[in-house]
Amino acid sequence: MMKVVRVKDIIIGEGMPKIAVPIVGRNITEIIEEVKELKKIDFDIAEWRADFFENATDISKDIEVLEKIREIIPKRVILFTFRSFDEGGAREIDEELYFELNKRVSETKLVDIIDLELFKDHNKIRELIDSVHKNKLLVIISNHDFEKTPEKDEIVKRLCKAVELGADIPKIAVMPNSAEDVITLLDATRIAKEKYIKGPIITMSMTGKGIISRLSGELFGSAITFGSAKKASAPGQISVKELRKVLNILHTNM
Repeated sequence: MMKVVRVKDIIIGEGMPKIAVPIVGRNITEIIEEVKELKKIDFDIAEWRADFFENATDISKDIEVLEKIREIIPKRVILFTFRSFDEGGAREIDEELYFELNKRVSETKLVDIIDLELFKDHNKIRELIDSVHKNKLLVIISNHDFEKTPEKDEIVKRLCKAVELGADIPKIAVMPNSAEDVITLLDATRIAKEKYIKGPIITMSMTGKGIISRLSGELFGSAITFGSAKKASAPGQISVKELRKVLNILHTNM
């Protein structure tokens, strides 16, 4: 039996993929401007990419930013993500600080979902997930390959490992070097969804080559897709307006 994930008034894993929009401002002024713009946009999840923030390694300043974000969009789903440099993020962070930051953010309960990276220390991930779940928040465990698309079995394996570690939603994003790579990602998504993972998953093939993967989640099994408002946080993101339009067309005709 397939499971869904409920957060506020959003049901992830049912119907159209939910649209997440990244907030990527470099300072508090830019961040506030971006969040205010979100009020004009038809989206489901606001993702604060804290690694873009100039004071991102100062936990107290991160919390101040989250307080302002929550004040502007009090009823919306907020995803907190600090993407490390090796996973395509804007800056590096000491692993100890990475875990402390995510723990402290979860304790504030200013966010609804925390993104953790698959290739961090697994014992620390399990410990942090226990803490996050005690605060009644959800966890995405993610992996990003900006060089290639792994073999189909490896993609499925990484998604399953994320679930084994305790993820509510596993996520993988890969780089296509050919049309075949895109097909590999899509079929791996289908296999993971049909055979191994009962809950929602997130997958995507990046850049223009992989754009179909950001649109076809309802068919292949990816439950969240990322679209841009002002600035994209990863290669291949398209505007939320265009994304919503295509998702509606596909959903209506499926």
